[in-house]
Amino acid sequence: MAGASKNSRKTVTTHKFFCSCGGEVIMKTLFESGKIKNVAECGSCKRVERRPKDFK
Repeated sequence: MAGASKNSRKTVTTHKFFCSCGGEVIMKTLFESGKIKNVAECGSCKRVERRPKDFK
């Protein structure tokens, strides 16, 4: 009898990051000079960082 695959047993969690101003941090993908660049931006104060952890 076959069991469920390992990937089907995993739970998916999403982590929300918040800026010090209280706004929610969202990830954006930018295409600049032929390269894809991921940046994190606060929705309320428009602060841009490289990773969501940098907002602390």
